[in-house]
Amino acid sequence: MSTPHSVTRLLGLGLTPGKLRGLQRICNPNGTLTMVATDQNSSMISMMKKATGKEPTYAEIADAKVMLSRALSPHCSGLLVDGYYGYWSTVAAHAVPAGTGLLIRVEKSGAPKNKAGAPCGELEQGWGVGKIKRCGADAVKLLAQFEPGEPDSAEHNFEFTRQIYEACIEHDILFLLEPIHFPYNGETDSSPSKLARKADTVIESAKYLSRYCDIYKAEFPGTFGHETDAQLVDNLKKLNDVCVKPWVLLSAGVDYGDYKKQVEMAMKAGASGILGGRAFWKEFFTYASPAERQTFAEKECVRRVKETDATVQTGTPWFAKYGLTPDDLHGLRAAEGWHARYGGGTAVAAGPGKIDPNAVY
Repeated sequence: MSTPHSVTRLLGLGLTPGKLRGLQRICNPNGTLTMVATDQNSSMISMMKKATGKEPTYAEIADAKVMLSRALSPHCSGLLVDGYYGYWSTVAAHAVPAGTGLLIRVEKSGAPKNKAGAPCGELEQGWGVGKIKRCGADAVKLLAQFEPGEPDSAEHNFEFTRQIYEACIEHDILFLLEPIHFPYNGETDSSPSKLARKADTVIESAKYLSRYCDIYKAEFPGTFGHETDAQLVDNLKKLNDVCVKPWVLLSAGVDYGDYKKQVEMAMKAGASGILGGRAFWKEFFTYASPAERQTFAEKECVRRVKETDATVQTGTPWFAKYGLTPDDLHGLRAAEGWHARYGGGTAVAAGPGKIDPNAVY
């Protein structure tokens, strides 16, 4: 056996015991991440209302989330749910296998907007990082809408991100950050100005924010048909280069065919995986009856996730982003007394009431 190395190599990356265990739980065995999101409350409500012609009840939304979770969670490494509708019902219904990690969204669905029409993030009312840790989840996810060129919301959402980052350190739970660009100052989603700046915004946001998380969830840096494939490949390289932490690709509601191609390109560029939602299941909500939705989930949605997982397996393991190998990890050992230093320290150094002076993390 080779000489053991200190876990300080992990601590220097911000990977404390709780965070590392959470990362292990949401990863594939090879260190890549195939994660599925079912936390999109507002879009799910709109889709169900359009399909049925009526406002869905709490129970109907919870049932739909459990159905999707039961179908898809056996085929992914991690499942992202929300706290309001999804987590407790999904866990209580035994809809997720023990081997699939669980992430919970911390932010409120639908943020208030400032005078420029830019969203300013808020916590889900009655919710928070401490509760997510307490109820047994493996990781916290934050959506932080971010446009560096809109200073008021950028400062607000940067501070919101930093606060959640610090709270996740305090509670020693893994943190996934999801910045997305958005229209402002009278723009719409289809405005040429928004389309033109998308790639720069995605790359610049990673420069600002990727250090304030453990896994960075990035948008695709560009748009098919607007940039050439060669330009998109270059954009992905730039994104990979500026990301301080391992990154995964979100789906942003694109059709599955486009997402499939985006994932293939992202894995070649250095991504460690995906955290996709609507690309896998958005047609699920076009069916009015639960039986039709279940058939679609168990057949087409599962097919998409399995197909994407095969591509993700070719991605960059999270530890390779840091220049580590499996052998490096297998040789890591903690120093004696780590348990006393962990969490601020409770060890008595020289009599009652005195705290170990070496308690530093």
